[in-house]
Amino acid sequence: MKVVPDLYPSNPETAVANALTLPQGLIGFPAYRQAELLYVPDQLPFLWMKLNGPTGSVNFVVVEPAGVVPDYEIELFDLDAAALDLADASQAMILNIVTLQPKSALAATVNLVGPIVVNRRTRIGRQLIIANNSRFSARHPLVSAQAACA
Repeated sequence: MKVVPDLYPSNPETAVANALTLPQGLIGFPAYRQAELLYVPDQLPFLWMKLNGPTGSVNFVVVEPAGVVPDYEIELFDLDAAALDLADASQAMILNIVTLQPKSALAATVNLVGPIVVNRRTRIGRQLIIANNSRFSARHPLVSAQAACA
């Protein structure tokens, strides 16, 4: 999802950037292999991922699922963990892409099936389809229907 430009942090000095390398890009953006994670304190737990590629940049909203999505535990295929040189789970940063709805913030969803997994040590990441993908949705509501009605 390409993010509406006026939502993107307008003051880069207030954002803290962390560089990442995505050797295979993201699904749908294979040529966009360099990324920056921008942390804007008043927008947490949401982060901005700016992908840089041959024709400019594309911005995504991402979230670390811990504390936001209860019971979200992913299982990686052994080959994916090896490709990222992950010795144990503590080395992995999990980021899930958020899809915003232009007219309804309460209808935002998060992709739990295809997270971006980053090795915290090497800063190299990949978007993966998790081994236990049948337990989750690619359009998981961020706000439950009950909470939206309250």
